[in-house]
Amino acid sequence: MSAPSRRNLGGEQVEGRRAVLELLRAGRRRTRDVWMAEGLDDAGILREIEDRARGAHVRVQRVSRGRLDGEARTTAPQGVLAHADPLEPTDLDELCRPGDAPFLLAVDGVADPQNLGALLRSAEGAGVTGVVVPRHRAVHVTATVTKAAAGAVEYLPMALVAGIPAALARVRELGVWVVGLDAAGEETLFGLTLATEPLILVLGAEGAGLSRLTRQRCDVVVRVPLAGRVASLNVAAAGALALFEVSRQRGATKR
Repeated sequence: MSAPSRRNLGGEQVEGRRAVLELLRAGRRRTRDVWMAEGLDDAGILREIEDRARGAHVRVQRVSRGRLDGEARTTAPQGVLAHADPLEPTDLDELCRPGDAPFLLAVDGVADPQNLGALLRSAEGAGVTGVVVPRHRAVHVTATVTKAAAGAVEYLPMALVAGIPAALARVRELGVWVVGLDAAGEETLFGLTLATEPLILVLGAEGAGLSRLTRQRCDVVVRVPLAGRVASLNVAAAGALALFEVSRQRGATKR
C-alpha cells in the first residue's frame, strides 16, 4: 500500500492485536479486511477480533506467517493486521467548541512514530478531547503509530493543520488557553493554574523542543521539574506526565 497522503491523517494499515480489536470495536471507519496468521495461539482477543470482523461482514483472511510479516510495516504485528479507510480529520474550530470543555493536545514536529503513538495512547487515557497535528515536518498515523497507540486513534478526534503556530493563534481566538511544555519552561507543571480552563497542551519535537514561533503563541510554558542528573525526559514520557497532571486537576481521571 502507498504511504499516507499529506492530505489525510493516515491510519489505513492497522497492526497489533489491541489496535485491530479497537478498530473493530469503535466501528467509526470502514475496515476492508483483516489478516490473521495461521497457527496463532487461542487467545481470547483473537477470538473477539474474528467474531467482531465476521459480525461486521469484514473479510477475515488466514495467511501464512511469512505473508503477513511481508505485508506488515512494523517488526511485531502479533500475527494480526487490518486494512481500513484513512482516519477522517476533524475541523480545528470543532475541537474548540466551548460546550465541550476542550482539553486538547498539539504535537509540534514529533517525528518518531513510537513517540506519537505513545502520546496518543496517553492522551486518550487522560481524557483529551482532541489532537492537533501539522501537515508537514511531523509523522502522521503510520502502522507503527497505530500499534503503539493500541487503539487510541479510533477514539481521538484529530485536526490536521497547515502549521502549529497558526493553529494556536486560532484556538486562542476561540477562547482556549495555550500551554507549552518545554525543559526551559518558566513555571513548573505542578504549579499550573490553567488546568481546569479550556486548554491545549503543546509538545515540541524530540531534542529541539518547541519552535520559536510556537513558543511565542503560548500563554505559558511549563517544565517537568527533575530531581536527577539527566537534563530532560523523552517527549512521550514528559507528555504523559503533563497530560495526566492536567487530567488530575480537571477531575477527569476515573481510575
